[in-house]
Amino acid sequence: MAFVGKSARRADALDKVLGRAAYVDDIDLPGMWHGAVVRSSVPHARIKSIRLEGGFDWGSVVTAGAQDVPGKNCVAMIEEDLPLIANDVTRHVGEALLLVAAPTREMALAARAHVVVEYEELPCVLTLDESKAASVKIAGPDNVVARYEITKGDAAAAMAASEIVVEGSYETGHQEHIYIENQGMIATWREGRLAVEGSMQCPYYISKALSVLMAMPEGEMSVRQSTVGGAFGGKEDYPSILAGYCSVLSRKCGRPVKIVYDRDEDIRVTTKRHPARVTIKTGVGRDGRLQAMEIYYELDAGAYVTLTPVVLSRGVIHSPGPYRCENVRARAVAYATNTPPNGAFRGFGAPQAFFPLEVHMDRVARAAGMAPIEFRRLNCLRKGDRTATGQLLDDSVGSESVLEEAARRSGVEEAGRSRGAEGANIRRGLGVSFFMHGAGFTGSGEATLKGEATLKLTKAGRIEILTACTEMGQGSHTVIPQMAADFLGVDLSLIDLPTPDTAYVPNSGPTVASRTTMIMGAVLKKCAGTMKARLAQYAEASHGKGCGVPIAKLIEEYAAQRGELAVTDHYEMPEGLEWDEKSYKGDAYPVYSWGCDVAEVEVDMDTFEYRVTKMWLVQDIGRAINPKLAEGQIEGGTLQALGWATMENQLMEGGAVRTDRLSTYVIPTSVDVPDMETVIVEEPYEDGPMGAKGVGELPMDGGAPAVANAIFDATGVLVTTLPITPEKIYDEWKKQ
Repeated sequence: MAFVGKSARRADALDKVLGRAAYVDDIDLPGMWHGAVVRSSVPHARIKSIRLEGGFDWGSVVTAGAQDVPGKNCVAMIEEDLPLIANDVTRHVGEALLLVAAPTREMALAARAHVVVEYEELPCVLTLDESKAASVKIAGPDNVVARYEITKGDAAAAMAASEIVVEGSYETGHQEHIYIENQGMIATWREGRLAVEGSMQCPYYISKALSVLMAMPEGEMSVRQSTVGGAFGGKEDYPSILAGYCSVLSRKCGRPVKIVYDRDEDIRVTTKRHPARVTIKTGVGRDGRLQAMEIYYELDAGAYVTLTPVVLSRGVIHSPGPYRCENVRARAVAYATNTPPNGAFRGFGAPQAFFPLEVHMDRVARAAGMAPIEFRRLNCLRKGDRTATGQLLDDSVGSESVLEEAARRSGVEEAGRSRGAEGANIRRGLGVSFFMHGAGFTGSGEATLKGEATLKLTKAGRIEILTACTEMGQGSHTVIPQMAADFLGVDLSLIDLPTPDTAYVPNSGPTVASRTTMIMGAVLKKCAGTMKARLAQYAEASHGKGCGVPIAKLIEEYAAQRGELAVTDHYEMPEGLEWDEKSYKGDAYPVYSWGCDVAEVEVDMDTFEYRVTKMWLVQDIGRAINPKLAEGQIEGGTLQALGWATMENQLMEGGAVRTDRLSTYVIPTSVDVPDMETVIVEEPYEDGPMGAKGVGELPMDGGAPAVANAIFDATGVLVTTLPITPEKIYDEWKKQ
């Protein structure tokens, strides 16, 4: 029986529905204390003194400062610039200055309230423009954190020769993850070994960071994932910081220490989506064909580097989008500011590229006298074309398929003809967006990592999958066993996937970058092939050549007679892929997933309030291993994109987050969900497991521009900054 392609029930469904799943806040270890963090109240300052106020029983608590970090006081990510605990200088509001642990959470919070910090405030940089001006230098001579450039052909000459030139500037703001479970972690020391458990995406990221912080080998620690209530990238980078806090406190007080944030603290101090500013200049001929593209893509990194260089990298690679153009120049720069650091978020820089690009492409289509979908048909990348980095698209290119299916189902060919159809005050519009997303790490990342997994036949006659890839609500611990069952030819009920723990599972790489299904599936296929070969050898030795014993029977016999059989293998990049890190040319990703969204909106022209009434979501993901889970990813990611587009507005004041609760940072609820018609296009990827490629991030890329373009179709008003509020629509309408 085949399991791939069928919507098997989620492996974690019953435990979550019945309340048996143990989230980090459900875990209570014997003698456990609780931690709290004293944080900076200013964006940039020298720390003159930290004083413990009298009148509080400090003998009942433990405090830890920078001097209590046994290793290097830095959280190892791409660079080692982020201190776990600020020592002399604080660079953003919310930075950790002192850690506190106490027998109860209430006592820890009370102790935190009795710490007084004296500052000598320093000049600060709070906006992208201030950072670019570099009159105050907070990172090198120009405040630049990272920069990249992609060139193809001669964009300047082609632009000068173009008959139509369109320029535009676009901005997107912060976005908060709003995972349903806040950040939380527990650390404890047992006989000199460190054990950490909590809400995380990437156990081996944490063990690497703790190795530096605690000055101990990764092999002397265990980092274990508890049940995770959502992540979306927010539990990729930040949990290393929280694990460091708990580990330092646990070491000092000699007890397990747990920290779980309240929602307001979580919003104020954890990483966010990078704000972006993108300017685009595009040249086309009278026939509507793209001739030149010049793109300048800027990000606000915040106070420390975190993952900014790779977010910037993916963003600029995706900035020319799914379009065929022989002359491209795309530049990208990230600047430091004295605001909380930004980091990983679903889409990882690509949504900040596609909102500008797809709104801009509608403008270019209008300038060329073409319908938006017609313009995209004419200019879309097809099989045999090359991207802006020079990558030949020779496998699993669903660009034309998603465009045509979206056009057929939505009627977007009629866009521009529906204004005022419901009367003078209600107008309807349709908007389209076209996008793609690279699956896996950029360039040679997967080749360098060589992510591993193990298939293990246990003494009990069951099959265990040992992988560090985590379940955070996306369904990976359902999909991975489905693939393994088919690779081995056994029933799904025979497969187990234990909770990831670095003391037990190999380093599979992080659960990020739309890589889990594609990469782990490929590795498990190799493991399964080796295991089947060894079982075949056993069968021939035990039963004779050509015995035809079913594999389930062989597994049972092998376990009873020989015990365990473990096979470990690693991922290998498909042959022929090449990437030049210096020139940013070559094969940026093994393969791309493709999408086309169409949004329908209704706008009240009296109040300029609007609602998204329907969306058509057509996405090529290679092969849907579990169609229902894939649909859930597409619809959930799209709703997250709609929140970013329509209502999520994170306000900063004096370098501090002011919208720090769900009454002020508003996200979509069930009443805001439009009707969604989801279509999965399957253009199988030759080197993907069962033809699969990435799905998790692709849906985040298309929602915002589709809505912006639909509002223009309905009203003739173009809003070029997110979120698109009624006030912004009114302001633009008034200008006209």
